[in-house]
Amino acid sequence: MRGLIGLLVVLWLVIGAAAAWQRGYFGDDREVSCSSLGDTALTIGAGPLNYVGANPEVDCEVPEPSQ
Repeated sequence: MRGLIGLLVVLWLVIGAAAAWQRGYFGDDREVSCSSLGDTALTIGAGPLNYVGANPEVDCEVPEPSQ
């Protein structure tokens, strides 16, 4: 049973990585920011839900240091 659950988790993440790749999240021309990293991670975590309409997006703001 443990092996089956592990296999399902790996398959879920592979499907999510395929969705992120299809959306172009792994391209060299993509800007690296909090939002882009979050979008990529959520897309991978959403797995097959990406193919039934899920489009996870992150809107984050990093605080600026005081001057």
